[in-house]
Amino acid sequence: METLKIGDVSLTWLSGGVTYLDGGAMFGVVPKGLWSKKYPVNDKNQIELPTDPMLIQMNGKNILVESGLGNGKLSEKQLRNYGVTKESQVEESLEQLGLTLENIDFILMTHLHFDHASGLTKLVDGKYVPTFPNARIITSQVEWDEMRHPNIRSKNTYWRENWEAVAALVVPFEEKWELGALTMIHTGGHSDGHSILLIEDGGETCIHMADLMATHAHQNVLWVMAYDDYPMTSIAAKQKWLALGLEKSAWFTFYHDAFYRAVKWDQNGKQLAASIKREK
Repeated sequence: METLKIGDVSLTWLSGGVTYLDGGAMFGVVPKGLWSKKYPVNDKNQIELPTDPMLIQMNGKNILVESGLGNGKLSEKQLRNYGVTKESQVEESLEQLGLTLENIDFILMTHLHFDHASGLTKLVDGKYVPTFPNARIITSQVEWDEMRHPNIRSKNTYWRENWEAVAALVVPFEEKWELGALTMIHTGGHSDGHSILLIEDGGETCIHMADLMATHAHQNVLWVMAYDDYPMTSIAAKQKWLALGLEKSAWFTFYHDAFYRAVKWDQNGKQLAASIKREK
């Protein structure tokens, strides 16, 4: 498992599943001739997109960022349509670190789309129960409201089986939520309630842009997904946080990138200054 240290904060990537989604949808109006030079595509026009949560450990707390795909929750049709080649192995990843599902204290959900939130619940004797029974689930109030009351478009990704069993564990916030070196910030864009994560400790900075910059190939502020509900909001947020990250020589971390767990760009954003590659 790959790791990153930000001051005294430790990040470790777990195995949360693998999907293959349409490359055109993932890069929106960007021509395939451009994006495919930066991110490989298969003969079905799909690109590999892992769903790997980060485990953050600091001050004796175990904190997940996202929850993975879960297990046994997708139908055969969904497995096929979402190009799922592997479901979640978060529990096994935690065991390798000497931890259990019960040891997770917080789960930071940047948003609650199915590929991020399906790992929050699991089936036990035909009933959905919390996967992480002792964890408080942190997400924006806007996101939590839409999760429970999706519109005609978003109902395809906000699923009742991913929230009903954990409703009592959810702690929504308005604009930001802080815990020590961590700050979750509501940005909107990809979804109305989307948030990013900022980590600052020991003079070092890490920015988890979540689905505002799903992969390293989405660095261009104009390269936003067709899945984004509010693309102009995504662009504005990317402009703001990418500029701040470059100024601070920050690490940018990923949930979906098939090639990099984290990257640093030079101050001009033109070249990679450092990277942590995903082990295949």
